[in-house]
Amino acid sequence: MANNQQTEPRTGAAVKDTKADRFGVVMGTIGGLIQLRPISGGLSWDAQPDSIEVLSSRQELTVRLAALNAESRRRA
Repeated sequence: MANNQQTEPRTGAAVKDTKADRFGVVMGTIGGLIQLRPISGGLSWDAQPDSIEVLSSRQELTVRLAALNAESRRRA
């Protein structure tokens, strides 16, 4: 079995929580869970390490742009 320490994403990495179908930024780990914050800010949540997928640079750019566009529409 692989060691979770080797597969855990670094703090600040943009990831997808596949179980919750949400994107977030890694804030840290506590008790074996990964703490995530939404890309555009907001309340954090905990995720299982096996449900986390690190985003490629292109995927991260797409998700961040979508979050900015959504925020812009809310303000209009």
